[in-house]
This record gives sequence, structure tokens and C-alpha cells, in this order.
Amino acid sequence: MSDLLIRQFPCLSDNYGFLVHDPETGETATIDTPDADRILAEADAAGWRITQIWNTHHHFDHAGGNAAVRAATGARIIAPGYDAHRIPDIDVPVSDGDTVALGRHEARVLFTPGHTLGHVCYHFADDRIAFVGDTLFALGCGRLFEGSPEQMWTSLSRLAAWPEETRIYCAHEYTQANAAFALSVDPDNRDLQAYAAAVEAERARGEPTVPTTIGAELAANPFLRPADPAIRKRLGLEAADDATVFAEIRRRKDNF
Repeated sequence: MSDLLIRQFPCLSDNYGFLVHDPETGETATIDTPDADRILAEADAAGWRITQIWNTHHHFDHAGGNAAVRAATGARIIAPGYDAHRIPDIDVPVSDGDTVALGRHEARVLFTPGHTLGHVCYHFADDRIAFVGDTLFALGCGRLFEGSPEQMWTSLSRLAAWPEETRIYCAHEYTQANAAFALSVDPDNRDLQAYAAAVEAERARGEPTVPTTIGAELAANPFLRPADPAIRKRLGLEAADDATVFAEIRRRKDNF
């Protein structure tokens, strides 16, 4: 059981903010900076001092608060080196396979292009926790603004290889809409039906649907299931490779 403390809170219209705290050393990282004022207020309410900013990618709702958080706290900015021209003042540029430390906890950086070309995820393997930005969502995946379907499928496949109990902290509350789409391409999946019903109940109570787990997504998320015969049959792509099936699922979601 991890002793990392995670404070999750809504930001902007549908983002989540995450503060990750190591109680032994007092180190605290904010995962992305969607709303600097809210992040600073949440850290103050918890009595935590933000020492690090970990960016997953360059989009404004992920890195737009960097300067304000840094000015208020002196936190170091850790971000993908690929995005150095789009994320100002990076202190520690990271790339695939690098490790970053929060106190005595270590996270491995995974390069996951697709949503953007420089996207990274942070995986605390020993703690079974990962912060995946906009690569993987509960019952969905990020829109391909910069990368190709082949890149995104490769990235998602790497995440899918993590232990099934790994808790996945994705950056947006998109699950209800994702569930409606997922049921359109995989309507007979009982795991998906149960997941979708649980999401409806959670949202009706005003509760978050994040985090999820790799196991739950492998069972129900169509973007991780292009090899499934039922999905392939429904799409008319029985003989296609997985990347091609994934691309068609993503195309349909873009137009859903």
C-alpha cells in the first residue's frame, strides 16, 4: 500500500488537479497546472508546500499555470524535453525512461505521443499509481491533435502492460460521454454495461469517476480493445491490424 497522499480536485470546466505528497519528506508535486489559484489554495488547505511541477504536455490547461505556481512556491518545473520550445523555463527536461523522484518515491517517465507529440506519463511502479494526462481516459483516450493513430496505439499499449491494479489518474472528467460512445461500438460487453451504469450513478451524486484502474479499462474501454472480435465485427474490420481498428474507433469517437 502506497503512503503517497493524493489530493484530487476539479479545475476549470472539466479538468482535475492533482497534488501528490510524500509525508516523510514533505515534498509535494502538482501534476500539471490547469488552474494556479485553485492549486495553490488546495495546497494551502492541506498544509503542503509545492516543491515540484510535473507537466505531461504543453496544452494551456496543463501547463498554463506553471509561471504563477512557480512564482508563489519556487517549485521546479519538470516537463517533457520535447516541449521545451512550448513550455517555458523547464528546470528538468525529461524523456522516455527517465526517473523523477518525489521524496523517496520514484516515478518512471513514459513517452506517450499521440494526443501531442511530446506527451509523457509518470508511473510510480512501486506504488501502482500513474498520472497519464490526456493519453488514457476512463473509457476513452485523448484526441489526436498532433500524433498519428499508430503512435497513440503504441502509447496506449505500453500503458495497458502495467499491472491491472495500477490506479490511473487521468486529467479530465469525460467518463459519462465516453461511456455513451463505448456502448455504441461494444454494446454487448457486460463489463462495460456495469461500468457505464456505475458512472451514471457516480455523476448523479456529483462524484468523480477518476481514478480508474488498468484492469477496469482493459475490460471495458474500447480504445484498449481493438483485438476484440465483437468490436472488429461491429466495425467490419475483422482482418485488420490493431492499429487500424484503433484508428477507426478514434475516428468514430471524433464524430460521435
